[in-house]
Amino acid sequence: MDISKLELGRLAQAKAAFTTRYVNFDAIATLITGDIKPECGDLVLVRVDEISQHERIELTDGRKALLFAGDELVICYGNRYAPDQFEAEIPEDLSPCHLAAAGGIAAKVLSQHTKMKMPTAITPIGLLGDGQGKRINLADWTLPSTSYIGQRPTTIAVVGTSMNSGKTTTAANLINGLVKSGIKVGAAKITGTGAGGDLWLMSDAGASSVIDFTSAGFPSTYRATPKQIQEIFTTLTSYLATEGVDAIVLEIADGLYQDETSAVVSSPNFRETVDGVVFATGNALGAAAGVEWLRRYQLPVLAVSGLVTASPLAAREAAKATGLPVYDLEMLRQEAANLLLSAKAVVTLSSPRPLSSAIATQQSALTSKDWNLDIQNILVN
Repeated sequence: MDISKLELGRLAQAKAAFTTRYVNFDAIATLITGDIKPECGDLVLVRVDEISQHERIELTDGRKALLFAGDELVICYGNRYAPDQFEAEIPEDLSPCHLAAAGGIAAKVLSQHTKMKMPTAITPIGLLGDGQGKRINLADWTLPSTSYIGQRPTTIAVVGTSMNSGKTTTAANLINGLVKSGIKVGAAKITGTGAGGDLWLMSDAGASSVIDFTSAGFPSTYRATPKQIQEIFTTLTSYLATEGVDAIVLEIADGLYQDETSAVVSSPNFRETVDGVVFATGNALGAAAGVEWLRRYQLPVLAVSGLVTASPLAAREAAKATGLPVYDLEMLRQEAANLLLSAKAVVTLSSPRPLSSAIATQQSALTSKDWNLDIQNILVN
């Protein structure tokens, strides 16, 4: 392993990716090269060799900057799971690899969807280190781990059948409906690959605080251990609870059969923290299978949404197959407050877990006959 001083001004000329947005670049002083194995979250300076699938990189401020051959980028090593795009893993050394995601992931692509071009090729110049030559990792800048004690906000999770089933759009419209009903909402994306698009969408929908797994030191969550996934889940939900929000909306990436998604959604911690689930899917069969999977783990599924609502016929099939309401985006916004009340009613009837202070005073009113109660009647100012 070789450690050299980083040339003054070199990083200022490089394009820093979204995944690195929490890093204090003033702490970076050295370049680490030689025989070294990168780890998830390690910052790396790379050179763009050949541009293909990813022609742009998302910068720390969200702007998507055009790439040119020869550009230097500051990105992170990480794994990627994206059935509609790339499967990629962290390589064993600093040999040439790929830009596996526009948010700033360096990895070796193993497989790809047929609609994808070849991945953009990059060459690592070296890992980035501090003044003592210690490698810089996203985990050095993360939200503090906290165990929130108190009344937790009502929490609704959006899960789905797969990538691109409509989860983020569902979450954003749920958030928007809640906000327009006078609810202060915090939002988090628990798993996935670091990128700003989903976070910007939830922020645009009105969420007062929006965070994701990169806030917990992970550029992506693929191949994270179950313990790490649980730590991410606890860190993000506890942080939002301390922000004084009335409700939390969570998005869990990919589908229920993806390993990390399955691990977090089936966990006791998830069942104890999440008050209700909205399931996003593209068809009735997926809705039936997904809802059955969730109910197997005693999770209260409130409604179905997602791409299935693009077809009224498919939506009716999904409703018949699941016995649940199926909401398109307009209906989701209109019914958001009632979904929140439904989630709280489930908790009131089945668990003594402390309630959000914004809703606790009226818990006795939340029976199945009262879900259309005006949300303003149960908010505590």
